[in-house]
Amino acid sequence: QVQLVESGGGLVQAGGSLRLSCAASGGTFSSYFMGWFRQTPGKERDFVAAITWSGGGTHLADSVKGRFTISRDNAKNTVYLQISSLKPEDTAVYYCAATLWTSDYGRTSSYDYWGQGTQVTVSS
Repeated sequence: QVQLVESGGGLVQAGGSLRLSCAASGGTFSSYFMGWFRQTPGKERDFVAAITWSGGGTHLADSVKGRFTISRDNAKNTVYLQISSLKPEDTAVYYCAATLWTSDYGRTSSYDYWGQGTQVTVSS
């Protein structure tokens, strides 16, 4: 069973950048397909990005393509989300998630393990 802890969130001005990290423990990190989601109050948790076990494949939501990048370092048991050109509408709690296997990386139900989230607030 894997535990996930996100970090790196904060308050940033529009146009700025942040790098979110998600550190995993308690499992073999390279065995997990990883995803990032985000959620605002009163709304569903939305898919942002996903990365395959070795990091050879990545997927991004259309709303963040060209601005966000997902990567992972299996030696450090960490997955990253580099977020750039931030917009106020990117304000949300960002969650990382893990699963051993999925055929639908964009669904929250595809993931078995979740972190507690990190808040990203973008001011205009």
